[in-house]
Amino acid sequence: MTPHEAADAGSPGAPDGTPSALAGALAAPVESSSRVDDVTDRLVTAIATGEYLPGQRLPPERDLAASLRAGRMTVRAALARLVEQGMIETQRGRGGGSFVREQHTTSSDAIVQRTLGARWADLSDTSDAIGRLHGTIAEAAAENRTTADAEVLRERLEGYRRAESGRASQRADELLHVAIADAAHNATLRGVLFDLEARVSIAAPAHLWGGPDGMREMELRALGDHEALVDAICDGRSTEAARIAREHVKIDLELLERVLRSGAAAAD
Repeated sequence: MTPHEAADAGSPGAPDGTPSALAGALAAPVESSSRVDDVTDRLVTAIATGEYLPGQRLPPERDLAASLRAGRMTVRAALARLVEQGMIETQRGRGGGSFVREQHTTSSDAIVQRTLGARWADLSDTSDAIGRLHGTIAEAAAENRTTADAEVLRERLEGYRRAESGRASQRADELLHVAIADAAHNATLRGVLFDLEARVSIAAPAHLWGGPDGMREMELRALGDHEALVDAICDGRSTEAARIAREHVKIDLELLERVLRSGAAAAD
């Protein structure tokens, strides 16, 4: 077996299932005659759900391979298919790489339907767990935040408020949520949260951002949640912070449902 074949074959999980549990509902390998098909479907879905937005550079092949538990040759072949479909383009030289062109193509809707549909039970279950853990972390942040933590949270909130719609807003959201996790001062909770989020988004801790349709509405809704959440944490209102955080992260599942419905409508 060559190194590439060994990488594509993947490694079995530990007897207790820990690696598989952390690998992800969407990232986990699916029994298939072609790993290239599986990885292609996962990348198409990642782009369609707004894990990566138009104009954004995808992670390097080695990072995608690690996230998807696939060999680099498999990832390279999948990226080539996305180039053929017009979803991404590649640029060489300094600052080069694979960049998102389109979130949807004529063939992507069916792929997204198949990929999300096959994993919907796992996604729903994982999203519920993520929401509950966000609540626990927000509660801990309200109890444990320092004056310096509160200053960072206010700065990150202002960064989100000022960010342009799209990738800049998504990045500002990521930084704010990381700051909340840091303010909890519990490395175990932080690690478990990010591992769970990687089961939904290979771009984690970045959150799903959907498509252009309804994106700005979602961003403004999130701003209201962010303002209330930061206020509760900084004021030490732990119970309220937990409630707001749990409700806030339901946006991710709503975005997945929206993409799934959109794909179903296109198929009809």
